[in-house]
Amino acid sequence: MPSVPRPRIRRTSRARLAAATPSRTPLRDEPNIAEVEYDGLRWINIERPGPLERAWLEEHFDFHPLDYEDVASRNQRPKIDEYPDYLFIVLHFPVFDKAVGRLNAAELDMFVGPDYLITIPNEPIPPVSYLFERCTSNSDFRESLLSKGPGYLLYRIVDDAFDYCFPMLRKMGNKLERIEEDIFEGRSREIVRDISNAKQEIINFRKIVRPQRAVLNDLERTKQRFISGDLEIYFDDIVDASERIWDVLENYKEVIEALESTNESVISHRVNDILLVLTAISVVVLPLTLVASIFGMNVGLPGGGDPAAGPSTSFWIIIGSMVVMLLGMFGYFRYRRWL
Repeated sequence: MPSVPRPRIRRTSRARLAAATPSRTPLRDEPNIAEVEYDGLRWINIERPGPLERAWLEEHFDFHPLDYEDVASRNQRPKIDEYPDYLFIVLHFPVFDKAVGRLNAAELDMFVGPDYLITIPNEPIPPVSYLFERCTSNSDFRESLLSKGPGYLLYRIVDDAFDYCFPMLRKMGNKLERIEEDIFEGRSREIVRDISNAKQEIINFRKIVRPQRAVLNDLERTKQRFISGDLEIYFDDIVDASERIWDVLENYKEVIEALESTNESVISHRVNDILLVLTAISVVVLPLTLVASIFGMNVGLPGGGDPAAGPSTSFWIIIGSMVVMLLGMFGYFRYRRWL
């Protein structure tokens, strides 16, 4: 991305922020900023940034105003913007929301400079939080992580976030196996909802992973500015992990579609079996119904009333009409090749 002029950013004072905040909302005196440093490299982690955190960023870093707007926005697509002295990266990762029981996309905004890396998740991302906690509590791990520069730190954050996807994929695979077993155990009608939920999870996962495949390729192209040459193979590994995730999702998509088709076929076969039984019952009862209908007519019948009178002309007319209708329907069915 070409260099852009840096207008002076209008600062928002804490007093003005406090005045704009409703009185019923508790005010914070300090922004929620977590920071760890080693050998001149700073890792700043800001979870769920609010106005106070954004004001702190504007005060301490001279980023482009559009980047601050992207941080405040909740509807950003994965992307990478290149500036003369830093990179701005937006990535999405799947996070399971227990409140609604489904996968959601968690956005991770990152600023990468020569001596700092800022991570700004819009909601806690477990692998990023865990990595930052280890870096804070373990001095040896902090030294091994931050001593290799911002490029290696960026690699570890993104790599751990992608590795976190594989256990989620394994759980989805186990769910597909259970659905396949249930289909052939006579629970085809009950698992229609399970198939729908699994299909929705796969669709959501694909929506999260697909747009950032191009971003990872752009990252591989622009990484030379902050990453030494011996780390190039690490970022190739991230691209490979992303492609493996996409291949698994493609496979799961085909599997769930096949399971859905198989389940519909099983339900159709069972409906056909039920119709076969009902048809057999109808055929068995049909002659009895025919006899009862004929002898229930209000005309002279053979063996009914006066034996000397015999059956009336109306009786024979009705029987003849029924035979003609039977032959006509039989001929029509043969014409349509239904028989």
